[in-house]
Amino acid sequence: MSESVSLTNHFLIAMPGLADANFTHTVTYICEHNEYGAMGLVINRPLDLTVREVLEHMEIAPEERPEVDGPIFSGGPVQPEHGFVLHTPVGEWDASLAITDHIAVTTSRDVLTAVNEGRGPEQYLICLGYAGWGEGQLEEEMAQNAWLSGPADPSILFDTPADRRWAAAAALLGVDLNLLSSEAGHA
Repeated sequence: MSESVSLTNHFLIAMPGLADANFTHTVTYICEHNEYGAMGLVINRPLDLTVREVLEHMEIAPEERPEVDGPIFSGGPVQPEHGFVLHTPVGEWDASLAITDHIAVTTSRDVLTAVNEGRGPEQYLICLGYAGWGEGQLEEEMAQNAWLSGPADPSILFDTPADRRWAAAAALLGVDLNLLSSEAGHA
């Protein structure tokens, strides 16, 4: 990564021609990007699974709160049995990675217990699995025009409906994905 810029706290927006079924029409929030690779969470693929069901599976008795009926997202194809909570504010959780001064990803049970009890982060997305790239892999995919990238916007992460996040993330860059060809190529 010596010549490239870190994409931490950026959106990766799948180009219309990206044929990988794991990432077709996705927007991925990059949690970490360095010389060893990248890790991110797909933020627009809700599963047919609710927070309540995950809490029950973890033997945390779900409270009668609207939050526990929210969706769980497929964060990516790597370790789909592991949960990741993308949230703001950062907070004091057992296993968190601060991405910015305001956004963190947490993998510990205590954040889910807090969400259940109404004392968790103000805004959050819960994902199962993550997207990962090895050293130089993401840079190679970017060079092949598989992705658009741009700075992340918390309102797209937490306020925009999941089915609108792909187009909304591209619109931040002034791109209308409907006008792009699904054919990849280089001039």
